[in-house]
Amino acid sequence: MIAALELQAALVARVLTDGDLAALVDGRIHDGAPRATAFPSITIGETGQADWSSDNEAGGEVRLTLHVWSRGVGKRKAWTIIGHLMRLLHDAPLVLEAGALVLVRITFAEVRLDPDGITEHGVVRVAALVEN
Repeated sequence: MIAALELQAALVARVLTDGDLAALVDGRIHDGAPRATAFPSITIGETGQADWSSDNEAGGEVRLTLHVWSRGVGKRKAWTIIGHLMRLLHDAPLVLEAGALVLVRITFAEVRLDPDGITEHGVVRVAALVEN
């Protein structure tokens, strides 16, 4: 299995196990944005993988972006969801199906007003090192 897909599955599983966060987004965590979605929600965005192998171990550096969407007035709702994501995922003991997680970190987070003028768009970047 590709490390990026394994990490994605582990992140979604971790998020869904947190009752507070699942309640905030009503379980709406999507791999790509559905055409008609309710707010707030989380979508899995850009994902990349690079080689991180050593002489003895095959491995990958995975980068994944989570997008948070909110129509709440102001940035509070989006930042609340991001705060939960950061708490749950930074240094999380994620279990992968075939690989072994070395580390996972939140490297960046921001909230900005979407061009539609009514949707707050949060961005959370996750980086991980995985050994196969």
